[in-house]
Amino acid sequence: MKFKSVNPYTGEEIASYSEHSIKQLSTILNKSQDAFRDWRKETVSDRCKLMAKAGEVLLKNTDRYAKLISSEMGKPITEARAEVEKCAWVCAFYAENGEKFLADEIIKTDASRSYVRHQPIGTVFAIMPWNYPFWQVFRFAAPTLTAGNSAILKHASNVLGCAEAIAEIFEKAGFPKHLFQNVFIGHEKAEHIISHPAVQAVSLTGSEGAGSAIARLAGKYLKKTLLELGGSNAFVVFADADLDDAVSIGVNARMMNTGQSCIASKRFIVEDAVYDAFIDKYTKAVIELKSGDPLENDTQIGTLARQDLGEIVQKQVAKSIRKGAKLILGGKQRGAYFEPTILADVKKGMPVFDEETFGPVAAIIRAKDADEAIGLSQSTDYALGISIFTSDPDAALAYTDRIADGALFINSLVKSDPRLPFGGQKNSGYGRELSRDGMMEFVNRMVVYIA
Repeated sequence: MKFKSVNPYTGEEIASYSEHSIKQLSTILNKSQDAFRDWRKETVSDRCKLMAKAGEVLLKNTDRYAKLISSEMGKPITEARAEVEKCAWVCAFYAENGEKFLADEIIKTDASRSYVRHQPIGTVFAIMPWNYPFWQVFRFAAPTLTAGNSAILKHASNVLGCAEAIAEIFEKAGFPKHLFQNVFIGHEKAEHIISHPAVQAVSLTGSEGAGSAIARLAGKYLKKTLLELGGSNAFVVFADADLDDAVSIGVNARMMNTGQSCIASKRFIVEDAVYDAFIDKYTKAVIELKSGDPLENDTQIGTLARQDLGEIVQKQVAKSIRKGAKLILGGKQRGAYFEPTILADVKKGMPVFDEETFGPVAAIIRAKDADEAIGLSQSTDYALGISIFTSDPDAALAYTDRIADGALFINSLVKSDPRLPFGGQKNSGYGRELSRDGMMEFVNRMVVYIA
């Protein structure tokens, strides 16, 4: 089987890649196991130095990697550059903090000495999506490799050029050969990898369906999993919020990456007192966004990564309108391009409320008061993140115990930061990436007790 990388803006084929055979996968897995055995013997200090070099390689080649991202999945080039720079940040973060995070954790007991030692576990298999083709990989790889593990990446089939570039980055930085490897396979060969004794854990960022399927396979072979799945983040606007600020941030929160983000704000829940004013300001701001060639610096809305993804969004929008949602702006698809779209009078039971919408569609929902707004925010199977806008942060904090999401951001869009743990609950997955928590996911916390 061949995997094709196609520019979603031009429709031109960039490259094609042959699927790895079972025999080739076995060789890759065995080499990963061997690389791990040597890599774990390296000092944490030396591992951190190489991770710092990986960040330097990223920064030296930002424009090249950004162009590759934009060409393969349609991200506006300015956002692609920011993605590469963020990857360099996460490399620098673990380079600077790896020794501290992995240091022995002294615990006083009745022993003469007792502590927790942090050991690498082996090969970690990563299954990553196309929407942030560099960032999703580096936020996994930076802590995982620094901890002393090896890694095998199955990247999305439409961004395999990015996958090859990432492997090249680690090679240029001086990491051992075979420590980070790519596999080009369909989902049906994932079991062969997961079942291999070298593989000790699986990290997946993707859809609920993919997460459920991989979790079942990992459970069959008793391998640990970390799942970062979908989201339908609420963007709650209290009546006392600064509307100009909420609108400015809200447009970015929904339309960044052309709406293709698990942590994008997808449901805008606005108190009745400011509902009409918010819609008016939000619509005017979205109209000003410039759509066009993702490689142009002034483009703010590119294409979706594939035409079929637009067709899914089109069905969600059309069905919501049939159920009573009011189309304020947009709503049309042309190939892989989907117009920035605003739907008002959205209610529970409509696809744009109940489902994850992976495109530039803002669903605006009316709430009679702050209490109902919080209730609506939690009326979902997802629990990744929530934003609340208010002039009184304490009023938002008062609702903390009613919020199930993995993150609460007040007067800000939900975002990932290497210094903070990232992850969700319910259908948004489990486990945490980034910060110290992300490194602890793939280490053995061995108790050492000396009487």
